[in-house]
Amino acid sequence: MSTQAIPRTKPGGSAVPPDPSMPANLRRNAPLVPTDTAAGRSLAAVIAILTFLAGLCAGAAEMVATNAAQWQGDVAREVTIQVRPGPGRDVDADVSRADGIAKAEPGIAETRVFSKAEAERLLEPWLGTGLDLSDLPVPRLIALKLASGQVADLKRLRTRLVEALPGVASLDDHALWLQRLSTAANAFVGIGIGLVLLVLIATGLAVTFATRGAMASNREVVEVLHFVGADDDYIARAFQRRFFGLGLRGGAIGAGLALVAFVIAGLLARAARSGPAGQEVEALFGAFHIGVRGYASVLLIGVIASLVTGIVSRVTVRRFLA
Repeated sequence: MSTQAIPRTKPGGSAVPPDPSMPANLRRNAPLVPTDTAAGRSLAAVIAILTFLAGLCAGAAEMVATNAAQWQGDVAREVTIQVRPGPGRDVDADVSRADGIAKAEPGIAETRVFSKAEAERLLEPWLGTGLDLSDLPVPRLIALKLASGQVADLKRLRTRLVEALPGVASLDDHALWLQRLSTAANAFVGIGIGLVLLVLIATGLAVTFATRGAMASNREVVEVLHFVGADDDYIARAFQRRFFGLGLRGGAIGAGLALVAFVIAGLLARAARSGPAGQEVEALFGAFHIGVRGYASVLLIGVIASLVTGIVSRVTVRRFLA
């Protein structure tokens, strides 16, 4: 049985012309669920907005997860030796000795000794510029780059530094900073997933109210279909197809707008990269590119919104008819 209202015929078999006094949804060739109504357009707009917000949350979470993994990989490939000045000690000699110990250790690909001026410049973001730090015991730093194909024994290197320069040299593998970065990234991703779930729940609630309204306005059609033998599954499928179409339209529009927003944001970030502000944004958010997984997750949310719309409408109709 199609979703059209049951046609009426004369005794001889010819069709009876529609009665103008009848409701529009009971006339011949009128669809069971109206295909173009203000309520339907409003529901599609609501689904598009919710899908857009969910896509932004999913893309942002994917971007943070990707950049955090990249930051962790970059930081994990470097360790730092800190050499503290002490009374009666030649800090330059201590730095040179610590650098020699590091170079002799297997797994260390490269070392870079920071000069006193470079070490003082690292304190400017916290202490400000124009300060004379010559009288302060500013530690000297040695950055070590680990070899990619070989595992360095950092525990042995730390022991050798302590034995050679007790109380002066120390090794920092950034483990605490990496743990904090991982915790913050996981928390942000968890918040993003939670927001996506809340948006999908809101979509389901909006579809529930819209379906109940459509059922109430089409009560006469439902009663006629029951009278001629249509079962609840047939009626539920008709509403499900209609609302799935609305969800598919709204989900496609919302997901498309979210993808366009990320593309525009990436273009603006690349255009502003040459300036100081752009460099800071890039340092925080990377290249502002969500990657293939990010684009796929945004599209997946559009599909999920459509499926949620169809399933919720079918369940609502079945409960309404029960």
